[in-house]
This record gives sequence, structure tokens and C-alpha cells, in this order.
Amino acid sequence: MNIFTIGASGLIGSRIVELLSDKHTFQDLSLTSGVDITDPISLNGIKNDTEHPVVLHLAAKADVDGCEADKPFGKDGAAYKINVLGTQNVVDACRAGSKKLLYISTDFVFDGENTPENGYTEEDTPNPQNWYAQTKFEGEEIVRNAGIPYVIIRIAYPYRKDFELKKDFVRAVAGRLAQNQPVIGITDHIFTPTFIDDIALAIGTLLEKDATGIYHVVGSQSLSPYEASLLIAKVMGYDASLVGKTTREAFFKGRAHRPFNLSMNNAKIKQLGVPMRSFEEGLKEMI
Repeated sequence: MNIFTIGASGLIGSRIVELLSDKHTFQDLSLTSGVDITDPISLNGIKNDTEHPVVLHLAAKADVDGCEADKPFGKDGAAYKINVLGTQNVVDACRAGSKKLLYISTDFVFDGENTPENGYTEEDTPNPQNWYAQTKFEGEEIVRNAGIPYVIIRIAYPYRKDFELKKDFVRAVAGRLAQNQPVIGITDHIFTPTFIDDIALAIGTLLEKDATGIYHVVGSQSLSPYEASLLIAKVMGYDASLVGKTTREAFFKGRAHRPFNLSMNNAKIKQLGVPMRSFEEGLKEMI
């Protein structure tokens, strides 16, 4: 299948392209190729194209604190322009060009309070608590109400074995431990780290089965950053005594609010035959 990607040069997209290129052909639309999603005219290539039935939209301003700094600017801020208006432009182009849209979203659309015992499912109601989450949720709503075939793919704390341009949580922690430097892990935040290879496999399956709707494409283990750091030390053979404790209040003082419990349920994507790895299983793939 021929697929347009938007934002495929980043941490997640580059690996998706690498792993799925044996079955699909990807053409990335980016600033480098003259495409700016905040400018609807630059998306005319999607509108006029007849050879790419699917658009995979990964582009976003995902820096949580950077987005929060944009909040006072509202619709004039970069976070809103990229995550909301940019998504509206992509949706409009997909509608005009009769494309199916795969939209990458986030676990942060949930508030982390009164989290279901088995984690948030696709049926639970979002309640974003910071500006990044709000803009991504508004993007979701635009996609849902667009009148086009779509898949909203919510991911959480993606990590991979190698990527020179950006560190993820796992490689940041492992890098410090490898140099015998201390690591401070938050104890009162629960997240669901996700091995990017599994995200790629899930997207391949969603394409193959022509699925639509919302899917939580996340790992099979939710834990705190403190527990995750200890597990990184254990699996990779580093000194676990270097891992200390802190709280959200202390670590994120003066920064964007982080929800407490963002445990996510991945039963729906597993029902399609995608074996999403636990955090420990993903770490073992990185050794």
C-alpha cells in the first residue's frame, strides 16, 4: 500500500517506516519537502493525489512543558496551531482526497483520577489536564467528527533501541546508569511504556485489517517511573542503588501538570492478534 506520512522522521515514525517498508511504500510530507500542516495550501498534494489511500499523521508538538508555555497564546501558540489547526488541515485534505487517516494521539487525554482497575479503555471518557493533552484531544475530536474513515491510535511513553536524534525515557535512564550517575524516579505517577516496534506491528495490523475507530496501542505493563528505572537497572545490569525516589510535585514543580495514574488497557489491539510486550519484555529486546 502507498502511504503518505506526516512527521515520519522522528522517534516513532522513522521506526515504523523501517519496519513496514517491506509491505508498504511511504512518502513523507514534511517541512523538508515543502509541507507545513499549518498551511492548508501546502497539503494540496494530498487533496489531488490518487495513489495513496492512507495518511499516517504523526506530526505534533509533543513537548508537554513547551506546550504549557504556549497556553497563554491560545490559538496563536505553536501547540494549538500544530496539534489542532494543523490536524484540521490534514483532515480537510484527507476528506478532499478521499483518504483514510491514522492519527497518533496520547494517553495524556485522560485525567489519571479514578482510573479503572485494568486501565483506561477506548470507551472511557477523556478529560485532559494540561495544554498538550487538550490540544491532542481537540485533534482527536476533529478526526472523529470529520466524516472520513479513521483510526485514532493512542500511545504512551514510546521507547526504542536506537535513535540518535532524540532520547526516550528508557535510553535517558540507561545512559545515566551506564555512567554510574544517579537517577531520580517518580513514585506517584503510573505510566505504560510502549516498545516502538510493537507500535509499528500494530499499525501494520490495523492497515491489513482495514480497522477503524480508537485503539490503545500501548505496552502490557503499567508502573511508576521509579519502578521502571529499577527494572531498567535490573535487566541491563546496572547498579540499582543509583535509583532514588521523588514525587510529581517535587519533580515537576513549576511545570505542566502530570496525571497520577495513566494505566492503559490494550485488550482491543491484542484482540487483533498484536502481542504488545510488557515493559520488561521490551527492555530485553534492547540488550
